Amino acid sequence: MPVDQYRALARYNAWMNRRLYGLAAGLPDDERRRDRGAFFRSIHGTLNHLLLADRVWLARFTGDRDRYASRDGAGAVIAITGLAQELYAGFDDLARERAATDADIVVWADGLDEDRLAATFRYKTMTGAPSEHPLWWAVGHFFNHQTHHRGQVTTLLHQAGVDPGVTDLIAFLRDPGIDGPR
Repeated sequence: MPVDQYRALARYNAWMNRRLYGLAAGLPDDERRRDRGAFFRSIHGTLNHLLLADRVWLARFTGDRDRYASRDGAGAVIAITGLAQELYAGFDDLARERAATDADIVVWADGLDEDRLAATFRYKTMTGAPSEHPLWWAVGHFFNHQTHHRGQVTTLLHQAGVDPGVTDLIAFLRDPGIDGPR
């Protein structure tokens, strides 16, 4: 069952990101970038953080740091200097990279199985400290982190006068137009 849950959460993540990016696209850039007092200041800053964190975790999960490295317009790897770092200043670039990463998350989640989730997962934190625990702990954190910060984005959108509507997981599962759990 946890495998099915993670697959559903990968699709929910993509569904919510499409919705939030669609709403944010309707705002002028200065409104997306307005410091609204959130931890990552703005809608744009919070969306950048989510993409950065998702790619850091995907690189850890898969061991493929090159694939999940963010790249600038010339194709050079963007070195990660902090969790508040702006990867993409242009909203269209950020949205394109988000959609590609969401597709990768769905494919990755589809490849999970119970044995892999129970296996010991070893990695280094952003500060270089070694960490070790079952993979399912990290996968649970991965999806919880996304939901946490998307919740902040919905608040920031409300502050900008945009109603994101229902964001509940159960609404996603009830949506007849979704590609649901497998």
